[in-house]
Amino acid sequence: MNLKQSIEEIIKQPDYEPMSVSDFQDALGLNSADSFRDLIKVLVELEQTGLIQRTKTDRYQRKASNNAKQSKLIKGKLSQNKKGFAFLRPEEEDMDDIFIPPTKINRAMDGDTVLVEVHQSKGEHKGKLEGEVKTIETHSVTQVVGTYSEARHFGFVLPDDKRIMQDIFIPKGQNLGAVDGHKVLVQITKYADGTDNPEGIVSAILGHKNDPGVDILSIIYQHGIEIEFPDNVLAEAEAVPDHIEPSQIEGRRDLRDELTITIDGADAKDLDDAISVKKLSNGHTQLTVSIADVSYYVTEDSALDKEAYSRATSVYLVDRVIPMIPHRLSNGICSLNPQVDRLTLSCQMEIDERGDVVDHEIFDSVIHSNYRMTYDEVNEIITDQDTETRNQYSEVTPMLDLAQDLSQRLIHMRRRRGEIDFDINEAKVLVNEEGIPTDVEMRQRGEGERLIESFMLAANETIAEHFDRLE
Repeated sequence: MNLKQSIEEIIKQPDYEPMSVSDFQDALGLNSADSFRDLIKVLVELEQTGLIQRTKTDRYQRKASNNAKQSKLIKGKLSQNKKGFAFLRPEEEDMDDIFIPPTKINRAMDGDTVLVEVHQSKGEHKGKLEGEVKTIETHSVTQVVGTYSEARHFGFVLPDDKRIMQDIFIPKGQNLGAVDGHKVLVQITKYADGTDNPEGIVSAILGHKNDPGVDILSIIYQHGIEIEFPDNVLAEAEAVPDHIEPSQIEGRRDLRDELTITIDGADAKDLDDAISVKKLSNGHTQLTVSIADVSYYVTEDSALDKEAYSRATSVYLVDRVIPMIPHRLSNGICSLNPQVDRLTLSCQMEIDERGDVVDHEIFDSVIHSNYRMTYDEVNEIITDQDTETRNQYSEVTPMLDLAQDLSQRLIHMRRRRGEIDFDINEAKVLVNEEGIPTDVEMRQRGEGERLIESFMLAANETIAEHFDRLE
């Protein structure tokens, strides 16, 4: 029996499950490079002849017969495109996505869990598989943000999300007083059935579509981002003191006498990391990266913890930040503001002349930031060598020069390892106090930005390696 016949015999077994190349190697006892090449050739041949097909997880599954394809219903999540067509993302991991033409979506909406019948395409994609939605099991979209339009006896809302292809019908008396051009939030009360559109009620009016700031507000509501915090979360935040008590410092390493700075954008309010750099007697450099010890104040399973877990991240928009924890904490006791004591977690690294970390410690700490610096100021000091700025920060300038030297060593070390720096340009939209865009400028990534990036990478790698060794 040759290799091709052996593989065919495996594939035709009734209990055959999709196998990877390495699975076939193990099953057939193939160990040499030559046998590996032969295996790949046979798998490609069987794929071309239609016996097997490769899945998106690089496994080979038995290709179903046309009759089986026509009768099988596949469950998955619908991913709709604004051009009208959609793809089914099957629940089965080894199945490829299935194309669904606009005429076969049958009133399903983006994100819905659906059952799809798969068949051979008869159109321009003849011979390829496509699907048709047969059943909508669960609806994903429960509310929609869009623009309200008034008709004689009813209204309708054109969704902002172009993946939602159907206007939402608003019965008379259910528009909350909205008029033409209002941006509104609609709660869907009835989903599309047959030729009818979805039906809903206006639950909030965000403002007129041309009013400043309404576009940002629409994005917030469209993505279900919570602006306000629940009362119990705010109550916990209010109970947190706005200063450190002496008893809270016990058991922590005191770094308040170390020259420490934060470097952030000029508009940053939550300063969550600080650095300190100094030369050691053996010629190495000591880098200390300290981050705010938020977990000291946001304890496990507290209302604050559960809310932060639900939000997952702070959201940065053009004109505002919606924080993961209340501003009283993120901009207050958990922000490493200058000239105040703060509880932190520190990673202290000893780095040699090649940029390698030769020793490290990780510990609870307390720091006292001496300066709140901006990227622009740091760039003026280390890149432009601006005399006025260097004199203004004369106490910290020598440390920044040392930090720049260390940053370059770390960058060169990563390049030796094969790092790819994409250095992608980013645009920054400037708005005035009314939220109206006034300019678009290129976001700068100077030496100050690269310095902080290098130091954060060094700390993250060191901590990851530390825990890897513990395992």
